[in-house]
Amino acid sequence: MMEREIASELLRIKAVFLRPDEPFTWASGIKSPIYCDNRLILSYPEARNKVENAIAESVRKFYPDAEALMGTSTAGIAHAAIAAAIMGLPMGYVRGSAKDHGRNNRIEGRVEKGQKVVVIEDLISTAGSCIEVVETLRDAGAEVLGVVSIFTYGMQKGLDRLNEAGVENHSLTNIHTLLDVAVEQDYITSGQKEMVASFIKSL
Repeated sequence: MMEREIASELLRIKAVFLRPDEPFTWASGIKSPIYCDNRLILSYPEARNKVENAIAESVRKFYPDAEALMGTSTAGIAHAAIAAAIMGLPMGYVRGSAKDHGRNNRIEGRVEKGQKVVVIEDLISTAGSCIEVVETLRDAGAEVLGVVSIFTYGMQKGLDRLNEAGVENHSLTNIHTLLDVAVEQDYITSGQKEMVASFIKSL
């Protein structure tokens, strides 16, 4: 139920945009029929409330021992902050690279050795950046229980990388649920759904 509700919200606010007949160009140069920008969630209070409460609910369900939430930079920071506020937990985030001034921090916020943390990520594709955040936290002595992400493409490369790194991820919704909802709500046709599914499978 939650997966379908979150998928519907992402489609409604166009955080996930499907354009099979006019592909987007990703930063990698890949021509894609789908584009995801979960930063847009922050601009829509109703969708934001549903997403942040779903993140908090997922952390409670899968990682009841969590002592802090850590966001990925930059898109995961706000989601981690709001979910942490809902849960009454400490929060911090991991930079993409260390600061070149001050204390040259890579991790912003306090992380204690042995502290049980959950990483909050907006999107899982190839999972490279997410795993880098997990490894940075592990190097700092934190016990990373796992990841809660908003959306996953379900790419095999990403699944394999997470498995190899020993990282567990729970996404609020996924590409397969989203495509089903998109067809039901007439965002795309069944034929376009198959085109997008084939594209994801090919990566």
